[in-house]
Amino acid sequence: MNLSLFGKLSTIFKYIFSSFLSVEMFILSLLLFVILIFNLKRKNQIVQMVAIGVYIGFVVGILISYTTYVSTSVDSFVKEIMNYVYFPSTVVYFFIIVFVTVMILYTLFSRKLSIFKKIFNYSFFSILYFFFMSFIALASVDGVDLMDITKLYENEVILSLVQISNFILLIWGIYTCFYHLYLYLKKNYD
Repeated sequence: MNLSLFGKLSTIFKYIFSSFLSVEMFILSLLLFVILIFNLKRKNQIVQMVAIGVYIGFVVGILISYTTYVSTSVDSFVKEIMNYVYFPSTVVYFFIIVFVTVMILYTLFSRKLSIFKKIFNYSFFSILYFFFMSFIALASVDGVDLMDITKLYENEVILSLVQISNFILLIWGIYTCFYHLYLYLKKNYD
């Protein structure tokens, strides 16, 4: 289906007013937007709690209304994650390295991060760069085509490098989430 940008916008606009469900979803989204804008002016905790309540209500409503579809979607999501863990995409791997590069620059110029967190980031990112450079070098030396997934992952070393890189990034992400959660709780509840 090749629609122009105007055609796509027209289709979405028709959908918004085509059924009670789509109108309800539009109103809920608009309500959430208004609450968040109102919070910018007031910076009130009650408004923040209402916004969280609207979010939770929205998610619970979807979970209750579409239980079968949500279950199927979660199953598909988990299968795709497991498929990616065992057979990672080189395109995603390159995007991971771009993400790591951005995070290195952020860590380098950030004044908010502690020395420990900077050292932690640098060590994890250095390991990821080592694995990425090894991945490229091995693919080049062995003459492996990066676009041919079957040939690429027949090499156990290359597959191990990509899988361990993903695992290291996951550990870094989990630690970083807990680190920021700890700082948030410490700041707000100390």
